[in-house]
Amino acid sequence: MSDRKNSLRVLLLGVLFGFAITACGGEDDIFTPDGAPDITAAALFEEANNAMRKEDYVTSVKLFTRLKEDYPFSSYIIEAELSLADSYYRDGEWLSAVEAYKEFESMHPRHEAMPYVLYQIGMGNLQTYTSVDHPPTLVLEAQSYFTRLRDSFPGHEYALRAVLQIKTCRQILAEYEVYTGDFYFRTGNYYAAWLRYVKVVGEYPEIRNLWSYADNRRHLAYFLHMKDSTEARRRLREDTWHNWFDWL
Repeated sequence: MSDRKNSLRVLLLGVLFGFAITACGGEDDIFTPDGAPDITAAALFEEANNAMRKEDYVTSVKLFTRLKEDYPFSSYIIEAELSLADSYYRDGEWLSAVEAYKEFESMHPRHEAMPYVLYQIGMGNLQTYTSVDHPPTLVLEAQSYFTRLRDSFPGHEYALRAVLQIKTCRQILAEYEVYTGDFYFRTGNYYAAWLRYVKVVGEYPEIRNLWSYADNRRHLAYFLHMKDSTEARRRLREDTWHNWFDWL
C-alpha cells in the first residue's frame, strides 16, 4: 500500500514539475522534442531588427515572417507585423509591402500607427507607377488612401504629407488623360479624344498647363469630330441614292 502511495506522489510531483517548466518558459519560448528551448521570440525579434539596421531586408523579412508564424501570441507580434511591411517597402517590394500594410490595417484598425500605415499604403501604390503610357490604376488607389488619411486624421504629420502626395497623384492622372487623348487624336478617333480633354478640363483645373492644353485641344477635337460626322452623313446619303438608282 505504501509503494502505491509513493508511486502516486512521484507521478504528482512529475506533473507539477512539468507545469513549472512550462510556466517558466512563457509564451515567448518554444521547446524542441528533446526539451531544449528553441530561439525565443525576443531573440528572434532582435535578430530581425539587427538585419533591418544592416539593410539586409531579405533576412529581416524571413525572420519577421518566422516570428509571426512561430509566435502568433507573442508580445512582439504587432511590432513584427509592421516591421515586416517596412522591410518589404525598404527593399522596393512595393506590392508585398502594400499587402502587408493592408493586413496590419485589417488586424489593428485602431492602432496608433494607423496614419503611418495609410500613408505607406498610398506610397507603396504610388511607387509602382513607371510611365505615362501605363494605366495608373494603383495611382488611383494611392490617391484614395491619401485622401482617407487627410480626412480621417486632419492636422497629423502624415496627413499633411498626404496632401502633397494627392497633388502628385492628380498630376499623374491628368497627364495620363492628356496622353490618352493625344493618342486618340493622332489615330483619328476625335470623339474619344474630345472626351479625354473634357475630363481634364472638368476635373483638373488646378493643373494650369495641362488644363490650358486640354481646353484648346477639346475644341479642335470636337470640330474634327463634327466634320467627320457631317462627311459621313453626306456619304451615307450619296450611297443611298446610288443604291436606289442601281435598283431601278
